Amino acid sequence: MTERELALAIDSTIRRAGFEKPAFETIVASGPNSALPHARPTDRTLGEGDLVVLDFGGVYDSYCVDLTRTVVVGSATVRAREVHAAVRTAHDRAIEAIGPGASRFAIDAAARDFLTAAGMGAAFGHGTGHGLGVEVHEEPRISRRGPNVDTSREAVMPGMVFTIEPGAYFPGWGGVRIEDDVLVTESGVDVLTQATTELITV
Repeated sequence: MTERELALAIDSTIRRAGFEKPAFETIVASGPNSALPHARPTDRTLGEGDLVVLDFGGVYDSYCVDLTRTVVVGSATVRAREVHAAVRTAHDRAIEAIGPGASRFAIDAAARDFLTAAGMGAAFGHGTGHGLGVEVHEEPRISRRGPNVDTSREAVMPGMVFTIEPGAYFPGWGGVRIEDDVLVTESGVDVLTQATTELITV
């Protein structure tokens, strides 16, 4: 199967599940293509040992879902398991940092600091998350504090929905991203997407 064929199958499944349409162009990125965070599906055929980043979502009753999982074709290498485990822990650390009034920069740091300690900080080049609603990218931005970053509205508040999606990408080899949608509650956080975050082999 090619990346394009798999993307078409995912889009068809999204519609059959009752969604109005895909929320964005489905990403299927295999092997070295998985090192590109915003890769588009190509005619590359999935092969043994490939990491495959699957980033997809649907629109239901006008609202967007955004989910990413990374799977492996056949047997995973030791390196693939190590990178996936590190990204999964970074993802969990970020979710643990969420609560009413928490800093969106601190949430990002919870994921980023873990990957940095694991020697993968340079491989994580994007923000940890983004708001999600009637548009697939909204406020708040869960990102690093920086000179070109708007630091107003730093705290996340009950009712906000956003993604948590750390990743690690290594050009020429591949990458891993794990993304869930979360809701800030009065007492903490609810994870709205329930697919397993374990490394799945297919």
